Amino acid sequence: NISSFFCSGSRSSKTFKPKKNIPEGSHQYELLKHAEATLGSGNLRMAVMLPDGEDLNEWVAVNTVDFFNQINMLYGTITDFCTEESCPVMSAGPKYEYHWADGTNIKKPIKCSAPKYIDYLMTWVQDQLDDETLFPSKIGVPFPKNFMSVAKTILKRLFRVYAHIYHQHFDPVIQLQEEAHLNTSFKHFIFFVQEFNLIDRRELAPLQELIEKLTSKDR
Repeated sequence: NISSFFCSGSRSSKTFKPKKNIPEGSHQYELLKHAEATLGSGNLRMAVMLPDGEDLNEWVAVNTVDFFNQINMLYGTITDFCTEESCPVMSAGPKYEYHWADGTNIKKPIKCSAPKYIDYLMTWVQDQLDDETLFPSKIGVPFPKNFMSVAKTILKRLFRVYAHIYHQHFDPVIQLQEEAHLNTSFKHFIFFVQEFNLIDRRELAPLQELIEKLTSKDR
């Protein structure tokens, strides 16, 4: 049941990084509640659509925070299996390897282990989400002109964590009975990025077959 997963909050999984909270009582909080309610209906295609009269930037911002929290929690359940020894490189199957660069602290891409890469990645995302000039939480504060390009970069990078979990850690996911949870979260993510054209198809290649399988039922 999708709604119980999204709203239960009582899962026994540890969060990898601190959760990013959307302030209660804010308009963004209302949007998040709206998203959770529509997810509860089970129709993910409908759930990702921009609600009538809402600002696209704000809708993308709220959902990006939500995906960060979901992936944070999903990765938190398998951190024991994702180690320097098990994953000396950040990969998504034999054909795809990721090297980390954030353009500011690390300008030249570095090869590092998956746990290190994901630590860099999630810390970087968290810093973007906490930046009030990029992700304003106060009503009436406008989003910056480059907001969409920043959001696209965040989502492109968060996708890599899903890709790594699916390719390298699917066995523990099954053992932990997290498979349905992971699939629902990923499917929601994919419908969202497809709806607003947020990730280049080439970036999605490591999970192309899975994406086709998960989305073909809901054409």
